[in-house]
Amino acid sequence: MKYLISLALLGAVSITSCQAAPKKPNGTEQKPDRPDNKPVEPEKELAAPERQAVVSYFKASLSGGKAPALLEKPLELNSLDQARKEVWSLWAQSNDPNETGLPALSPLTTNSSPRSWVLSPESYGRDRIPAIMPYYYGAKGDKPSAGYPLFLYLHGSGPKELEWKTGLALSLSFQDSPSVYFIPQIPNGGEAADGQLYRWWQRSKLEAWEKLLRLSFLSGSIDPKRIYFFGISEGGYGSQRLASYYADYLAGAGPMAGGEPLINAPVENLQHIAFSLRTGANDTQFHRSELTKYTREALQRMVVAHPGYYKHFIDIIPKYGHAIPYGPTTPYLAQHQRTALPKSVHWEDFPVDGLYRKGFYNLVPLIRPQGTDRIYYEEEIKDNTVDLKIRSVKYQDSQVSSYYTSFRLVLLYDKIYTDATGGKLRVYLSPELVDLSRPVRIRVNGREVYSGAVRADWKHLTSSCALFFDPLRLFPAAVEVDY
Repeated sequence: MKYLISLALLGAVSITSCQAAPKKPNGTEQKPDRPDNKPVEPEKELAAPERQAVVSYFKASLSGGKAPALLEKPLELNSLDQARKEVWSLWAQSNDPNETGLPALSPLTTNSSPRSWVLSPESYGRDRIPAIMPYYYGAKGDKPSAGYPLFLYLHGSGPKELEWKTGLALSLSFQDSPSVYFIPQIPNGGEAADGQLYRWWQRSKLEAWEKLLRLSFLSGSIDPKRIYFFGISEGGYGSQRLASYYADYLAGAGPMAGGEPLINAPVENLQHIAFSLRTGANDTQFHRSELTKYTREALQRMVVAHPGYYKHFIDIIPKYGHAIPYGPTTPYLAQHQRTALPKSVHWEDFPVDGLYRKGFYNLVPLIRPQGTDRIYYEEEIKDNTVDLKIRSVKYQDSQVSSYYTSFRLVLLYDKIYTDATGGKLRVYLSPELVDLSRPVRIRVNGREVYSGAVRADWKHLTSSCALFFDPLRLFPAAVEVDY
């Protein structure tokens, strides 16, 4: 198995509002939303032209085209539930009915018919290689009232057809019913690009996971609080990286027979998910068992520093090598549900295959500081005050493998943090996070950057829906802050 370590690049942030006059860093006031500063009477629902404006924005965001101006219209908080339903309905209407989506659910069996998605071509040197992802998709057991839990299973790096078939058999054997499984085959296996495209975290695959999340949320069959990524061997590496990258969508993740250097999968991001990592004690190739131990130690430190968070089950299994008992992972994960709107967020914003997330939980970098690869955000919301600590992160090699000399495998790093400046961040807000009838304060690295009222508006419901495509994160308010 070949192994790559992907370094990071990063992001940052800024401040504006949804009504009252925010403070610029020099203390001057920004202009209010309305030049005449006259209040606008909110309405409970959208008129037909307004609904069309929202749909046009959604369609542009889905196609990657230039988005029209957001519909700006004050929103009554006492009709927020209705407004969220209306925006989600318009989002569903805006998704292309001719897109190759998910098939209708049917039982998952050994005879399940495979489907496929055509993804963006993959790059290897100067070559552009077509990427077609076959997959199995099916249900085990009867649908719960809230929808099925969804498990994404990622296979290992043997011959891909055999690994995929084995994945179907394993998925049928796991004791996690009722559940739905999405079981993909890697688009390009060892025979393509010298095996360098046999990675579950590369760009075309990220495209597939975001499509899977979007379509699952729209399907009405999947519980948005119960989505889990897991895999074995190469799928263990992939699911560990993806767990840190997509933690805000997940209830849990369960890599097996893997073990990533933590630069590829920062544990800080796992604050609100259940994380299982199981590796054989004798699985020493690429230092898998050793790296699993370092992940366990890092999570134990996070638990001490932040009690009540960072649930994990990390098992270095005595007497086992690369093949281990796989059964315990999904029953453990299935016990846990997603926290979609936490008041505490820890996020190391890191790139995967050169791509950064557009946002994480309620934080959206608009301008990333220059001269730094990664930014670490710590957000704590209490008593209508949003406290943000925003720092750049620099990694320094601490321990390098002496066994592998044909490539450089760094096992441990030291992190150096410095207060970040020169960024801009959008902070989405909702009644689940703050009392929007009262003034809100925002502080960055101890300095107050905003204090005042925050107005609910349809534009924020629309923009957050287009950004996250998540029914549990439709935010009615936002403030943008420079730091």
